[in-house]
Amino acid sequence: MNRYRRRNTPAFTFLAYFTFAAGVALFLIGLYNAEMELNEKGYYVAVMLLVAVGAILTQKVTRDNSEDDEIIAEMKRKEKGGNEND
Repeated sequence: MNRYRRRNTPAFTFLAYFTFAAGVALFLIGLYNAEMELNEKGYYVAVMLLVAVGAILTQKVTRDNSEDDEIIAEMKRKEKGGNEND
């Protein structure tokens, strides 16, 4: 029986979400207190969102590529093993 094991503990997952939320909150508080025009503040919010999405996508693509490499390597091992038994 194969057991599924999570890669991250719940505490680590919570910490990741908490630090992201705290960073966004502190950024928005600082932006709210900044003496800038509204269009400048909007620009900074848009850039912050773009950076956050970019970071998330980069992590996902890197993880998916790593998993794909493992799957391909496993398939190649099975092919080699299957050819030897024929």
